Amino acid sequence: IESMDAEFLMLDFKEEGSGSGGYAKTMSKEFIEAEMALFARQAMDVDIIITTALIPGKPAPELITAGMVESMKPGSVIVDLAAERGGNCALTEKDTVVTTSGGVTVIGYTNLPSRLANQASQLYATNLRHLLTELCPQKDGKLFVNMDDEVIRGATVIQDGTITWPPPPPTLSVSKPPPQTEAPAVKIEAEEQALTLMARFKQFLPMIIVALVLVGFGMVAPESFMSHFTVFVLACFVGYQVIWNVSASLHTPLMSVTNAISGIIVIGALVQISTDNILLTVLSALAILIAAINIAGGFLVTRRMLEMFRK
Repeated sequence: IESMDAEFLMLDFKEEGSGSGGYAKTMSKEFIEAEMALFARQAMDVDIIITTALIPGKPAPELITAGMVESMKPGSVIVDLAAERGGNCALTEKDTVVTTSGGVTVIGYTNLPSRLANQASQLYATNLRHLLTELCPQKDGKLFVNMDDEVIRGATVIQDGTITWPPPPPTLSVSKPPPQTEAPAVKIEAEEQALTLMARFKQFLPMIIVALVLVGFGMVAPESFMSHFTVFVLACFVGYQVIWNVSASLHTPLMSVTNAISGIIVIGALVQISTDNILLTVLSALAILIAAINIAGGFLVTRRMLEMFRK
């Protein structure tokens, strides 16, 4: 963790959480309250949360509540690797990607290994390379089966004609837990409500700022500017909604259709470029350049699309 410039999140609470087989065990109520308070604070700062908590024979514990999700910044992502057992996030849906109203994406895929074939192959190959390094410590091509090595012992089935499977259970060096101390009472529900209100305020803050800016423009700008500005805002809004609601599978024909819109932009820029205003001339030339690139790309996409229907 620290070698990758990351850091551990520590609780002011002592309790042993490791169970058998590398899984977690059910913690005390006081520990969970302190843990949830820490998660609630972190959810407001981080952009990505990856959860992996599982308990053998039980549903996955819920660690990320709906209030925590609402407090996260728009564009944040939660990858719930425990989705198959119910998920560690309250909004996780099995084999589904959920996007909240606040712009937070919750990924609940249960087949992530099959979606990461290249990465899984690379990690597996790396493990095999390290295993071969342990089997040939002298790098002379001669295998040395060190039964004191826990990894090699666990992978060995037969040695010198003797069946060595199954291997002995791994020895876990677990220190005796210190006496539990009472954690301070944490009001999780009140904190979640505060986080929800703050998340809603952050969601509406940009709209409030834009409204104030528009009111300021309306007080000082001439009438002609406001009429043009109104058309500009409506065009941006309608264009954004039209493009955003188009399915990804239709982006190719969309590129072809937008040639007409780009042509209108070129005509408008050609009308404006013959002015004495240097700034307006530069902006018009830039608009012609960008629209021309879009037109060329549209024709290229249209040609490739039509070739798909030729025998």
